Amino acid sequence: MTAIHIVAAIIFALALIHTFAAKSIEHFAHRHPKHAGLLHLLGEVEVVFGFWAFVLIGAMAALSGGEEAIAYVESRQYTEPLFVFVIMVIAASRPVLEFVKTIVALLARAMPFNTALAQVWLCLAAVPLMGSLITEPAAMTLAALMLAPRVFRPDMPESLKYAVLGVLFVNVSIGGTLTSFAAPPVLMVAVRWNWDSGFMLMHLGWKAVIAVLINASAMAFLLRKPLRSEKMEAQTTEMPIAVSIMHLLLLSGVVLFAHHPAIFIGLFLFFLGFTQAYERFQSPLILREGLLVGFFLAGLVVLGGMQQWWLQPVVSSLGPKALFFGALGLTAITDNAALTYLGSLIDGIGDAAKYMLVAGAVAGGGLTVIANAPNPAGVALLRAGFEDQSISASGLLFGALLPTVVAALCFLIL
Repeated sequence: MTAIHIVAAIIFALALIHTFAAKSIEHFAHRHPKHAGLLHLLGEVEVVFGFWAFVLIGAMAALSGGEEAIAYVESRQYTEPLFVFVIMVIAASRPVLEFVKTIVALLARAMPFNTALAQVWLCLAAVPLMGSLITEPAAMTLAALMLAPRVFRPDMPESLKYAVLGVLFVNVSIGGTLTSFAAPPVLMVAVRWNWDSGFMLMHLGWKAVIAVLINASAMAFLLRKPLRSEKMEAQTTEMPIAVSIMHLLLLSGVVLFAHHPAIFIGLFLFFLGFTQAYERFQSPLILREGLLVGFFLAGLVVLGGMQQWWLQPVVSSLGPKALFFGALGLTAITDNAALTYLGSLIDGIGDAAKYMLVAGAVAGGGLTVIANAPNPAGVALLRAGFEDQSISASGLLFGALLPTVVAALCFLIL
């Protein structure tokens, strides 16, 4: 432990406090219009960790020299922020979104209750489970865009919005555990511990399915009255099959090469050219939202890389059951993928401890914005539906508590 480690821990703590204060900063911006622009910027959750990452880099330069600060920044791995940005933009493109909407609409019509309510249930259950194939960030993007006009609207009570947000975040976090490549916290340990998709489905996946279905069904029950009079939205445009197929192929290619930025960035550049060539079949791309999320995650990579000195001793000192609850709690204040990565570095960790670490990390992935990599994407796409166009960290925490308990019980008891 050195002086810079202590400074980094303090800056990380300040970033966490800033995250919880973002909603208050937005209120402050409305009362002080002279500085509203700067306050609105600092009140955006996606900006928080990127901002404090620059503070850390400045502190490192002051304490250790500019070359060492630059060397540290360049030593970090930014594949995940780049991937989340790319997958968000492609998954939110109109052809992909309309394809998924069509599938959801067909399934909703076959269900024996209100079709609008059925659509919401599918967005909270089926789409998060799809994350095991198309990756969690893509599932979060699609579910958020389909839920936004149904649930995150002015006439819906704020408490219900936070409850839906909590269920969505928790279900996406656990819904990617049916395979070994879709959930970031699983991906960090899968190769080192020889966990393939069959292992994931047998030990974690089926339990996650039960928790997802319970959470989604409970939320649908709470929404039955607000959505009672809602009608199924009609499909007004036709999308050429060739355009849809090309978008889906590009999405699949990005998922397939998720760990090879040189390839998926190349596919993304081709995607941008293709959208320009067939602009009449496109909606505006969510480049701004995707870049903000990438900035957030990159900042978390920079800040999180300096926290290993205190996180790893905590993780390595816990027994299996304590490790589950420790991971559940620590996930709320640090990225769950970073937590499982630190666990993978512990020599001689037992099979029970491995399971408890990953189960706790994914179960707690909906508690805060930083708990799971796809969460900033959900915040960026849904915050416009909340008061002051800002999501309260405490509101999200309380909204995610009950679905987190359900997920935790399923992983512990089943």
